[in-house]
Amino acid sequence: MANESTVSYSTKGTCSKRLDLTIEDGIIKSCSFDQGCTGNLTGISALVVGREVDQVIDLLQGIQCRNGTSCPDQLAKALVKFKADRNAQATGV
Repeated sequence: MANESTVSYSTKGTCSKRLDLTIEDGIIKSCSFDQGCTGNLTGISALVVGREVDQVIDLLQGIQCRNGTSCPDQLAKALVKFKADRNAQATGV
């Protein structure tokens, strides 16, 4: 059976307010943003689906728009948090 996780992340400092992800065996299966620039965020979502979590973090982390972050950066932050939470569960911390 596949290892599937659903992630909901409240963004900070961006026009989007939340993003939702489905991750299965380290691969992003779905990505959607709540609010923000519809065309850009739909494009970002389409580009990350099917990619490995670590690859998306490497591609998007640190991209700036305003307030010291961006929607792509917030997606990377959500994925970093997902990995940290998963590692904490695995180690029982």
